[in-house]
Amino acid sequence: MDLKLRGKRALVTGASRGIGRAIALSLADFKVDVAINFFRNRQAAEEVAREIEARGARALLLKGNVANEEHVARMFADIRAAWNGLDILVSNAASGVLKPVTELNLHHFHWTMDINAAALLPLVQQFLRLPARGPRAVVAVSSLGAVRAIPNYTAVGASKAALESMVRHLAAELAPQGVRINAVSAGTVETDALKHFPNREALVEESQRRTPAGRLVTPQDVANAVVFLCTDFASMIHGQTILVDGGYSILA
Repeated sequence: MDLKLRGKRALVTGASRGIGRAIALSLADFKVDVAINFFRNRQAAEEVAREIEARGARALLLKGNVANEEHVARMFADIRAAWNGLDILVSNAASGVLKPVTELNLHHFHWTMDINAAALLPLVQQFLRLPARGPRAVVAVSSLGAVRAIPNYTAVGASKAALESMVRHLAAELAPQGVRINAVSAGTVETDALKHFPNREALVEESQRRTPAGRLVTPQDVANAVVFLCTDFASMIHGQTILVDGGYSILA
């Protein structure tokens, strides 16, 4: 299938593993050049870069913390120097503190909010300053915790809710400029991130039991939705949050 993405240039934050890696490789499958943002694990990012190049696309490694405006500015300067433009931005990098309410403090909350929600603002601002080839697409990766209560997820859930609200406001303001902004909200996804949940086993078991599709969401499931939102087939989808959860959220 020709999705008419060949030759476009994308930045995927947090692309060295998990959902970000799946998104980066899926875009490369359609001959999109991908800038891989990572913060700590250069070896994993280099492995993704090799896989991208094996698919016939260009890769660009960008080390930086997306919650740091100076790092973001440096990353976009590197993109301008290498490619002189960008067509797709995928804001996927995420972190957060998973603790009961009684153990959270404002440092935990601000850290989580800065990287999961606030980082989208400087990313989009820098994105707008680069040349593009036609309409541009921004996709942010969220989670069901934005609208549903999950144990130990208070700070992260609040940050994802803020992220989805930002997507709506940015979409309304930037659509006239040819920039399409949406979010993909994932259910329980089989990634290494699940290891950080104190209640991991119970969470996985309950998610599998309650998901009509009969299995957990995979990184590839999320990547498929992100790629779709980057294509012209999604040209009139603006400011929406697309759920990828196997039907979990439709049950009471």
